[in-house]
Amino acid sequence: MTGIQDIATPRRTKEIIQRHGFSFKKSLGQNFLIDQNILNKIVNAAGLDETKGALEIGPGIGALTEKLAQTAKVVTAVEIDQRLLPILEEVLAPYEHVKVRHGDVLKLDLREVFASDFAGVSKVSVVANLPYYVTTPILMRLLEDKLPLENIVVMIQKEVAERMAASPGTKDYGSLSIAVQYYSEPELVCIVPNTVFIPQPNVESTVIRLRVREVPPVEVVDEQHFFEVVHASFAQRRKTISNNLKSRFFTKENRDTLEPLLLQAGIEPSRRGETLSIEEFARLSAVLLEAGIS
Repeated sequence: MTGIQDIATPRRTKEIIQRHGFSFKKSLGQNFLIDQNILNKIVNAAGLDETKGALEIGPGIGALTEKLAQTAKVVTAVEIDQRLLPILEEVLAPYEHVKVRHGDVLKLDLREVFASDFAGVSKVSVVANLPYYVTTPILMRLLEDKLPLENIVVMIQKEVAERMAASPGTKDYGSLSIAVQYYSEPELVCIVPNTVFIPQPNVESTVIRLRVREVPPVEVVDEQHFFEVVHASFAQRRKTISNNLKSRFFTKENRDTLEPLLLQAGIEPSRRGETLSIEEFARLSAVLLEAGIS
């Protein structure tokens, strides 16, 4: 049986790539891990066992996939690049409980995938080394679809991970922080240098774990309105929340009504969006909705 350590090394990775005549596509953000220690940290962070399932996005040549197969009851890997399918078929041949699906995870019916592939498992986690160019759309799709997930453990660009985990009042805090923290509890696991990839990306990476919440941390009457208020509040970071909201929700005729509404929500109009907590945004959204501002 091929061991995971055989894949996650420079020599073995290069040998597999050369034997199959594989060439990297920059447009797909392909960077293969060649470090056993990082793979272990990723899998350990997911908290998998023989009762749980794992969904992997972008398995590449299967280094992480095989590690997941040795830990979880069921593994489904979704690969968009058809050229990698024969490699995955070869590498994963010993593992009958691993399924490879060819397709774009943003276009797949994920509820159907969960119903058919993970019917016999207690909990499912997403575990992946995500392409940088499509990180946020994939993560927001997984969270917004409210899939029955336990954890999302992904390796992503360091700056994006820091934004997801940022606290109010910091330079990294923004609408992405609030969206991710509304659906999950983010925790930075480890920083990953670019030297542990083939080819080496131009940026540092970070492994982040999102513990998916069963219920949001705040009560929100209208989620769409809540997120519209959040996005509007960060439209221009240097502007006060009052000025940003006026641009999005108010006309010249009713702008004078905003300041009393902000004060009713317990928010000084001179504050900026990055100083507001998720609880304050929830209060603000509720007050605006009650006043008919949408």
